[in-house]
Amino acid sequence: MRTARFTLDPAFTVGEVDPRLFGSFVEHLGRCVYTGVFEPDHPAADEAGLRTDVLELVRELGVTTVRYPGGNFVSGYKWEDSVGPAEDRPRRLDLAWRSTETNRFGLSEYIGLLKKIGPQAQPMMAVNLGTRGVAEALELQEYANHPGGTALSELRVAHGDKEPFGIRLWCLGNEMDGPWQTGHKTAEEYGRLAAETARGMRQIDPGVELVACGSSNQAMPTFAAWESTVLQETYDLVDHVSLHAYYEPADGDLDSFLASAVDMESFIENVVATCDHVGARLKSAKRINLSFDEWNVWYMSRWEEQSRAADPADWPEAPRLLEDNYSVLDAVVLGSLLIALLRHADRVKIACLAQLVNVIAPIMTEPGGPAWRQTTFFPFAQTSRYGRGQVLDVRVDSPTYRTRKYGETDLLHATAVRADDGTVTVFAVNRSRTGALPLEVALAGLGLSSVVEHSVLADADPDARNTLAEPGRVTPHPVEGTSLTDGVLTTVLEPLSWNVIRLA
Repeated sequence: MRTARFTLDPAFTVGEVDPRLFGSFVEHLGRCVYTGVFEPDHPAADEAGLRTDVLELVRELGVTTVRYPGGNFVSGYKWEDSVGPAEDRPRRLDLAWRSTETNRFGLSEYIGLLKKIGPQAQPMMAVNLGTRGVAEALELQEYANHPGGTALSELRVAHGDKEPFGIRLWCLGNEMDGPWQTGHKTAEEYGRLAAETARGMRQIDPGVELVACGSSNQAMPTFAAWESTVLQETYDLVDHVSLHAYYEPADGDLDSFLASAVDMESFIENVVATCDHVGARLKSAKRINLSFDEWNVWYMSRWEEQSRAADPADWPEAPRLLEDNYSVLDAVVLGSLLIALLRHADRVKIACLAQLVNVIAPIMTEPGGPAWRQTTFFPFAQTSRYGRGQVLDVRVDSPTYRTRKYGETDLLHATAVRADDGTVTVFAVNRSRTGALPLEVALAGLGLSSVVEHSVLADADPDARNTLAEPGRVTPHPVEGTSLTDGVLTTVLEPLSWNVIRLA
């Protein structure tokens, strides 16, 4: 096969990686919360009911920002239900996921979870703009963040949280363009509501960082027109617009599935163009950035089949929903999506892998039993660890392959990040399902002389998975033979592989 090539030069960069690019998402959906992060009766539970085995894996995963409490769940969320003594909290029907919500895990427990993860885990709170509005958002902000001396801040103190939660990053609703959303609105209706909510929140704290709802995906019939209308109302009041995207193979088309990042990069670039067009129309010098606060591989078609077969009279507690078991193929696609986010680090400042535990997640648990890493755990953990610094501009010269959905597509998908200490990490995916891909990288002016490590996630069986019975079936392994000579990195990427090459 023809050799793939690109050049790295410190003079040509994309932008600095915001640590919040490695965020995740905890929604009251399925077993993400209950028997996921929170299981008071588990042998490994701490005094707060948090599973310490899960906390260890979350720290290893390298999660930063954690979005909460939804997701679709937030559009029916009453924040007052989630505070105060747990035994006094009401049980509610959750229309989003046809479940019964006990509210045993609430706002204080969420903040406690972040503290246990570590100082890098920052809150990203969503407000309900589906069934509620401006007043309830401001009340939540006052309860959470005001130091004291008012009814709501003193209520927080009375509930045992003397110190304010310090939530700076807020989502103004969730997927309000979607007809599935409780309280779905037109762009005009949502834009006006988001603007009034943002204005009020900034009156309480001018320093809050706000995310307006963008389109739920690029295929929405209102895509781009939605962003344009919403930003016309909110441009000077918000900091980010959201993007959501999930990928799965359609009709067994694995080659197009492997090229999912083509769609993600197109989505990002189209939203950037829309934001900048609105800014130009408003004659504003401000730049709106992007919050890709839901993304993942999700076999949504399987869930839709299960939901159609569900008993409409059944409202279970923490049912097993969306518990996709990921393969090597899925992990390679997820790695490629991470590459897409890094390649747009100049505008994508926040991203949240949806979700953290059990629900389309990199971490799985069994009630009363163990926790383990899915195949998708490894690309995320490696990128979070080594993808910090300046993203270098990568323009690949690669062999291509034909895809049904995206046409002619590069077999190589790659990016590189230069850390503050001058080391460089190359992240690369070989999309070929059958052939190894030779790679040469010219290193200009980077002062690099050695290969520290070349790690690969690949397997002779692309359907190999980590399961309860075999939790360590798939792990990254080292590659021999990768070399750096006279400023040229030379290696061979295994078929269908996720690669991390560290240089010093």
